[in-house]
Amino acid sequence: MKFKGKAWKFGENVDTDAIIPARYLNTSDPQELARHCMEDADKEFSKKVQPGDIIVAGKNFGCGSSREHAPISIKAAGVSCVIAPSFARIFYRNAFNMGLPIFECEEAANEIREGDELEVDADSGKIVNLTTGKSYQAHPIPPFMQELIRDGGLIAHILKERKNITSSQMTCDPTGCKVKR
Repeated sequence: MKFKGKAWKFGENVDTDAIIPARYLNTSDPQELARHCMEDADKEFSKKVQPGDIIVAGKNFGCGSSREHAPISIKAAGVSCVIAPSFARIFYRNAFNMGLPIFECEEAANEIREGDELEVDADSGKIVNLTTGKSYQAHPIPPFMQELIRDGGLIAHILKERKNITSSQMTCDPTGCKVKR
């Protein structure tokens, strides 16, 4: 899997309230959550972000309360992946459960600037800043975790495995998956 997009920079300790403010947790509609993604950090983010773009943040991204809404809102906003030196443990798990790829790489997170064009290879963990030509090495995503991402998250993966169906036979969005009929 490869991801390519423009970098959006955020600081350290971005908590789940900054990712998706609690006032919007009365819905689980991914598109509604996407409209408010990162709203308290950058009011215009959801209007500016383009499909495939990449969030690059400081350490401890996703700290705070445990909510699946945070990675759902990021993914539904069109962000292809997140790069940071470290992630809060519960966000890390929720991200993969929801099918959002994340990469730990301190050097990349520190050096990449907002607006830089990036390419990320999940197989190798290689991050290339296409703007500067510099490469970085993140921890690659293990094959099983890549399968979770390809399947659309943990629930979609379990459905596929239990029903012995392919991902092309399913329809998935950030709120869940169903077998096509």
